[in-house]
Amino acid sequence: MTPKSVVAALGALAQETRLGVFRLLVQAGPTGLSASQIAEGVGIAPSLLSFHLKELLHADLVTQVREGRSLIYAANFSAMNGLLGYLTENCCGGNPCSPDSKLACSTEGGCA
Repeated sequence: MTPKSVVAALGALAQETRLGVFRLLVQAGPTGLSASQIAEGVGIAPSLLSFHLKELLHADLVTQVREGRSLIYAANFSAMNGLLGYLTENCCGGNPCSPDSKLACSTEGGCA
C-alpha cells in the first residue's frame, strides 16, 4: 500500500459508524451483505448508510456487486490485509510479533 492509500483507509475507519459497518462486513465474510442488512446490523437509517458506504468504497475497504436489484457490499480483505501489513511492517525490529511466537512485543517496547 502507498502512504496515501493508508491515510485514506485509516481516515475512513476513524469514524464510529464506518468502523462498525466495516467490522460487520468482515464478520459477514466474502459473501457480504445487502445495504438493508448492514443498516439493520449497525442500527442506522439506509439514507445515512449510503454516505458511509461511499466513504468506505472510496478508501477501497469495501467492494460493491449488483445481485439482481440489490447491491451487495463486502469487506475488501486484500486491502484490509495490506493495511495491516503496512502498519506492522518491521514491527519489533523484524522479529515475529504474533502471540503464538516465542518473541512477542510488549506495550513497553521491544521484544521479550
